[in-house]
Amino acid sequence: VQLQASGGGLVQAGDSLRLSCAASGGTFSSYAISWFRQAPGKEREFVSSISWKGDHSYYADSVKGRFTISRDNAKNTVTLQMNSLKPEDTAVYYCAASSKFSSWESDFGSWGQGTLVTVSS
Repeated sequence: VQLQASGGGLVQAGDSLRLSCAASGGTFSSYAISWFRQAPGKEREFVSSISWKGDHSYYADSVKGRFTISRDNAKNTVTLQMNSLKPEDTAVYYCAASSKFSSWESDFGSWGQGTLVTVSS
């Protein structure tokens, strides 16, 4: 499956942003989808994951209560709604697909190209 992330941009602290991950070339509903992010000078980290049917999701503690992940299998898309953004959310955000419902990078074989989110203070 091929993934393309979009929706990044420059926002102020407290603003909201919606990221999208569009999939093609595979059976989308057979993949769990996760978002990861990599801030400048830091390791890539897990953000959120959603199960194949969208009935289960989980979040990193740093974004819990502020970010919401959802999916539309009819449209082959996953959305990450990001509210109350903070400067520390600044990063390149990647979506990734796996047959496992996981937060481990090593479980993900398909990655989108990343979209940059910059949150100014």
